[in-house]
Amino acid sequence: MIVVAYRDRLTRFGLEYLEFFFRQYGVRVEAALGEEPKDSRQELVEDMIEIVNSFAGMLYGLRSHRRRMLVKGFKRLLDEVERGG
Repeated sequence: MIVVAYRDRLTRFGLEYLEFFFRQYGVRVEAALGEEPKDSRQELVEDMIEIVNSFAGMLYGLRSHRRRMLVKGFKRLLDEVERGG
């Protein structure tokens, strides 16, 4: 058994694939605290930031400073969109 605080702490994407893989070996994933309370908009924003961060590092080979700047700019853009600007 794998125990995590919240289900999305094990992985941001593809949890179903990991759970399927673990089941093949008799391992199950249990969330000690259940689901972390989030609204759908907050979850979407966090997922978008994770995607941008991941692809920025992989595809462009950006150095950590440039990647942080890209993610920071993307966060500002998402904030503006949320405020309706």
